[in-house]
Amino acid sequence: MAPPTLDAVLTGLADDKATGSLRVGKDGTVYLTRGRVSYVECAATPGVEELLTASGRISAGGVRGVRQASGPEADGGDLLVRKGVVSRGELEFCVLGATLDASFFLLRSGTSRSRFKEGDTHWLGPHWYFDVSGLFRECDRRRARLERAWPSDELDGRPVVPVGRLNGGHVLLTAPQWELVLAADATATAADLARRLGRPAYSTLLAVRELAAAGLLATQAETTEPALPKRTPAKSAGNAPSLPRPPEADATDVNLLIRLRDALEAL
Repeated sequence: MAPPTLDAVLTGLADDKATGSLRVGKDGTVYLTRGRVSYVECAATPGVEELLTASGRISAGGVRGVRQASGPEADGGDLLVRKGVVSRGELEFCVLGATLDASFFLLRSGTSRSRFKEGDTHWLGPHWYFDVSGLFRECDRRRARLERAWPSDELDGRPVVPVGRLNGGHVLLTAPQWELVLAADATATAADLARRLGRPAYSTLLAVRELAAAGLLATQAETTEPALPKRTPAKSAGNAPSLPRPPEADATDVNLLIRLRDALEAL
């Protein structure tokens, strides 16, 4: 008999109003509080501590100190607020982003091996709550958005590099998109770029797909030009490439801050 899927396990824990942590193999951990998800960690995405250290708000040593001081009460998030590292709203927004980011990659990992530890809590403590069903719908919406940007996962796990020649005469980029193009050095995947730049993994992956669709990023193999006798002309792109505007977010149970986050991802 096949083990239950991760979706089925989480749905069952939600129905049971469980509190604790669900470890999903080596891929990550889902923390629940009374049947609702309060935080998610994923090996493929930066967590709150990595986002804070990358932004310069706190050092890695400072994070370790807060984790040790939080102790069994798991009030690390409150300590960060009291120390002035972040405001309460910034902490909640950071937890929101990191949880949605990790959920997207963890829930599509395909791993069915999981182990629940009752009563276990994350060191930050609960600062945001997500209905399991709403979290599934948000992951589906994000997956559909990736497909609309570039309907292929060929670049998702491979190092990317800027193309050597544009198909159009000019292109308009935002500052974060330009920073991403500069950081793409043929050694870093989308996930690597997210950690390097201190950005959420999903928004970085979405930007990589959008830049690929605009003809600005490719894999190293695709940018290597063949010998001149075998070279074929590039297809004309017509007008200068432009990046698509993100669609308005579908309604979910996760609430208004998700739509706000979508808008910030597009900046």
